[in-house]
Amino acid sequence: MPAPAIAAQRPTGAFIGASWAALLVGSLVYLMGLWNAQMMLNEKGYYFTLLMYGLFSAVSLQKSVRDRLEGIPVTGIYYSLCWVSLLLAVLLLTIGLWNATLAASEKGFYAMAFLLALFGAVAVQKNIRDVAQFNRAHPELEGSAE
Repeated sequence: MPAPAIAAQRPTGAFIGASWAALLVGSLVYLMGLWNAQMMLNEKGYYFTLLMYGLFSAVSLQKSVRDRLEGIPVTGIYYSLCWVSLLLAVLLLTIGLWNATLAASEKGFYAMAFLLALFGAVAVQKNIRDVAQFNRAHPELEGSAE
């Protein structure tokens, strides 16, 4: 069955900017918190790795969902792996923070910065893809401002 036709729409500059801001603010604030944290280096490495794993899995899941929507084949195993990876990153962060000897405000800080970064990564990836799709559909408008 062919994929449904999807109208190419360009995201607004405001949404593109907000998406990049969410990704950068979430990631940088999380990393600044790690840099200044009074924890062992292996703990910092754990939380850093979770951020990188979470960002990659969120983008990969968004891409897989979008590919399926556009009729681009995505295997069930890869699609499932994307979901498991994202849920695992969030679960591991939750477990790590639950057992950490941090103040509740610090735990909330890391959790919110992590989630903001994940949201930003998904939104940035979506915007990049939307702009590319719009440019392919409207080559005469490529590079023009809104």
